[in-house]
Amino acid sequence: METGEGRLTVNEVKALAENIRGEVSKAVVGQDATIDLMLVTLLAGGHILLEGPPGTAKTLIANSFSRALGLTFGRIQFTPDLMPGDIIGANLFNFQTSTFTLTRGPIFTDILLADEINRTPPKTQAALLEAMQEGTVTIDGVSLPLGERFMVIATQNPIEQQGVYPLPEAQLDRFLFKHIVDYPSAAEERRIVATHGARQAAMSPEQWGVAQIASAQDIHAAVESVASVRLADEVIDYITTLIRATRDVADLENGASPRAGAMLAGAARARAALDGRDFVIPDDVKVLAPALLRHRLVLSPAAEIDGRAIEDVVRGIIEAIEAPR
Repeated sequence: METGEGRLTVNEVKALAENIRGEVSKAVVGQDATIDLMLVTLLAGGHILLEGPPGTAKTLIANSFSRALGLTFGRIQFTPDLMPGDIIGANLFNFQTSTFTLTRGPIFTDILLADEINRTPPKTQAALLEAMQEGTVTIDGVSLPLGERFMVIATQNPIEQQGVYPLPEAQLDRFLFKHIVDYPSAAEERRIVATHGARQAAMSPEQWGVAQIASAQDIHAAVESVASVRLADEVIDYITTLIRATRDVADLENGASPRAGAMLAGAARARAALDGRDFVIPDDVKVLAPALLRHRLVLSPAAEIDGRAIEDVVRGIIEAIEAPR
């Protein structure tokens, strides 16, 4: 499927994405927007935070997604007593050989599901920082590389407020997107009841018939094609203006950083390739901006008192800036 230059054409990237969606949909009903953002995240080399109530298939989506891609999948259930070593691993002393042996933690995988990440203290949350930013883990002073496609899919429950530790800004900034997982539509929920209600226990993606339809070479070639997607000067100006505008809004205590603009450009390139285009259009930026900005902006105290929502502020910023034609 690769081209002679080690890249896929954008039409091949689009076809690959459609096949992945088709496989994931064998197990997951609806949630198309979630799957699309996960595809953008993968091709842009980022990580994604999924926020939604229990029972909205967040875990099943992550597991099915990794299986369709042929990537290894690991899951960590974050709890208050979880320690950093439980995530990254440690050098354990072997009494039989009188030597230390490296025991790798569950972070050594391709797709890592950090389930209910806000249930563990900041010290343990911080164990993911280096991995998410640098793609490496340091154990006893030794830096160990993670896989080329390492990607964190974290989840958190917005309903429960007790026994949780809100993610600090440095941690949130490591996520390319924060996506709000909504309840399904009435028709989709009926399909869920009809299909999944016939089973007494939760089934794995394999049992639902989800198969691997991509190889590591396919994914690498797709990522390479994203890097070649054109970003016109007027779109660069649009992204820059949008990011800078977040710093001049009275309702915001903190705006987005220059890194947010660079990440938005990379994500827009990925979305264009998934749509079969070798150039970015303003709509790519508009569609992705809310998920990229909502966790990077902090409301001012006055805005919080007035009951303003970050979603409304972001929407207002996007609507106030004229997109290039």
